[in-house]
Amino acid sequence: MEENFQESKQQQAFDYKAVFYKIFRYWYLFVLTVIIALTLAYLFNKYTVPIYEVKSTVLIKDKSENKINPEDIIGFGLSNKMGNLQNEIGILTSYSMVYRAVLKSGFEISYFSESNFISKELYDESPFTVMIDTAVPQPNNLKFDIVILSKENYKLKVRDENISLYSYSKRKKIEGKPVEISMEETVPFGKEVVHKYFKFKVVLNSHFNAKKDLNQPFFFRMKDYNGLVNEFKSFSVEPINKDASIVEIKLKGANVSKIVDFLNLLTDEYISRGLEQKTRVSIRTVAFIDNELKGIADSLYVSERALQVFRSNKEIMSMDEESKQVFEKMARLQDEKAKLVVQSKYLVNVKEYLEKNHGLDELIVPSSMGVEDPILNDLTKDLMKLYTDRTEMAQFSKEKNPSLRAVDLKIDATKTALMENIKSAINSNSIALKDINTRIDQISQKIGELPETQRVLFGIERKFKLTDAIYTYLLQKRSEAQITQASTLPDNEILDKANGEGNTPVYPKTGLNFIIAILIGLALPMLYIFMKDYLNDRIMERSDVEKITNFPIIGHVIHSDKQSKVVVIDSPKSTIAESFRSIRTNLQYLLKGKEKQTILITSDMVSTGKTFCSVNLACIFALYGKKTLLMGFDLRKPKIYQDFGLSNAHGISSYLIDKSSFDDIIQKSGIEHLDIIMAGPVPPNPSELIASEKTKVMFDHLKEIYDFIIIDTPPIGLVTDAFLLMKHTDANVVLVRQGYTHKKVFASIMKDLEQRNLPNIAIMINDVKLTGNSYGYGYGYGYGYGYGYGYGYGYGYGYYSEDKVKDKKSVVKRVFRSS
Repeated sequence: MEENFQESKQQQAFDYKAVFYKIFRYWYLFVLTVIIALTLAYLFNKYTVPIYEVKSTVLIKDKSENKINPEDIIGFGLSNKMGNLQNEIGILTSYSMVYRAVLKSGFEISYFSESNFISKELYDESPFTVMIDTAVPQPNNLKFDIVILSKENYKLKVRDENISLYSYSKRKKIEGKPVEISMEETVPFGKEVVHKYFKFKVVLNSHFNAKKDLNQPFFFRMKDYNGLVNEFKSFSVEPINKDASIVEIKLKGANVSKIVDFLNLLTDEYISRGLEQKTRVSIRTVAFIDNELKGIADSLYVSERALQVFRSNKEIMSMDEESKQVFEKMARLQDEKAKLVVQSKYLVNVKEYLEKNHGLDELIVPSSMGVEDPILNDLTKDLMKLYTDRTEMAQFSKEKNPSLRAVDLKIDATKTALMENIKSAINSNSIALKDINTRIDQISQKIGELPETQRVLFGIERKFKLTDAIYTYLLQKRSEAQITQASTLPDNEILDKANGEGNTPVYPKTGLNFIIAILIGLALPMLYIFMKDYLNDRIMERSDVEKITNFPIIGHVIHSDKQSKVVVIDSPKSTIAESFRSIRTNLQYLLKGKEKQTILITSDMVSTGKTFCSVNLACIFALYGKKTLLMGFDLRKPKIYQDFGLSNAHGISSYLIDKSSFDDIIQKSGIEHLDIIMAGPVPPNPSELIASEKTKVMFDHLKEIYDFIIIDTPPIGLVTDAFLLMKHTDANVVLVRQGYTHKKVFASIMKDLEQRNLPNIAIMINDVKLTGNSYGYGYGYGYGYGYGYGYGYGYGYGYYSEDKVKDKKSVVKRVFRSS
């Protein structure tokens, strides 16, 4: 027994079978919504422009490789590497880097075709090419519609307002009010289209296919560089794993070829920038030397020409042995002087540069010009590194950032120290030059002792040799700088270039969309079913009654489609007649087999079918062979007499006011064993009459005559008549109508009845509609008070011979029927 009780309790807590039948009842909704959802998913997949994802990988090397880093020794090396990696990622994603790639991309003109309301970018598949005049401002992002009429002509159409102009030569937007542009005409291919706000020409290219492209709609747009940067800046850069310095660059777009070209341009520009950073010193050195060589070359030519003229005129080809020795000494001193002159000029140039410039873009390392001062070289390198670090940090920091301020302080301190060292080096060079000039003067005195011709020749050769020594020294340093520049390798390396082959769309995800469509198609009907159930404030199922009250449910009355009000007489073999037989049996169990019973039928509100149930319940007792009386105690709205075609002139009201005798009010129903007492004329004071002592006398007399008395009363929720009559009854049945009785009203009445402690209160459910997939009301009535009778009507519908199986409604009718 305990196990059965627990099982019953669990089933009552949550009836999975009831939920299944509730869902299954709306199977057609699930089919319909799934079909609609799948159709929408198919259309979405078909008409959505596919998005592809292209990848490229770059190896970012640690800049401190092959160098001893003190932080590596004390355990901070990994942090530095990760910092370097994040800096390089920041450079890759910076606006300036994307801008560099965009400038070389040639993406200024975007070409499109239109088909089935979908615009497809053609990029390198366009049958025509637009060549714009960059000297003329052009409309930014304006749609130019083109229809190719023949190989010779095309139709151009453009119309739009609030269009801004952009100068490609100046790379900036033209300030001023937006303009309105309108034009429509047929233009020959190759002819320049000249308008107040644009100038370009259109030519056919090798992709043109007359069969495919003639009379097809195309259009193109001119896009400014800033807009292109924003369009392509959406790529992501991430390390392939947390310990790797290999980053993966991903970019999504509708045109694979275009995003492949952009990614490759971006990585190429990134590598080029790294090389530019590393070769900047060599480039600056070469530029500085080239500038110096321009002046030296002229002086060298003049000296060389003067020497040749003098020798020709004097017919002197060479000097004697003594003159040669003097000249060789002078030549060595001239070489030393040439180096010192170049170095002094360089140091003065650097000093002036540091005094006049805040940046260090043109600074040259001293060692590249032959200044072998280790302190000076180290300070210059440190200053250039600090300036590079500050430039990278400034991309992600504000000017007030403490870290940026700390770097600025280091730059100022290093620049001050460098200036002091340069001044010191300039002084040292000046002393060295004075010493050499003194020694040159001493040799010059010896030269004064030579013959005049030799002295003049020596002076000319000395000037030529000094200029030649400076020129040769500069050429040597230029060659060294060029060799350094040519041998420089980039710090980073492109491992995998972007490749568009084999790419599948990442959006829309066709399979996933169909799965989501199926889930939505299943979820929406379920949401509708449960929301409808949740928001419903009327009693629909047996469980609704059981949640409100603990009073037993004695049975249910099947919905009747028959015209007759006395269905148990006219259709004794129908299921509705059987449901009343079940109720009759349950009432006998409820009253423990009491031989004579007085049963009151009421409800919480009107139109629940009290009269119908009272009439048929009385008839079913009469068919049982028991002497039965049906009393119409609804003194306010009597109507039982209409169902039986009898008179209402004499009845309960006339009896209670002594206008009719006992024999006058009892009428024969025409059904064996069944008598009826009508309500009688409507009195002005029904409640007072019912509460009178004569009512008790009437019931005492009737109980002696009849075995079963069925009382039809007004709604208990509206008037007190039923409460007044309950003291004369053995069982009180409250009627509930499926889909009609309000839960809150019913709950209020049930709470009132519980507080009154009235005996033998029971619930009867009326107008239960059964269909082929119904559940809930056709199952298990009789539980609640322990008798277990009435099981199985929901599954046996159509069993009785007089039942006609209902035609199933079409799916369309069921979908659109009122809820």
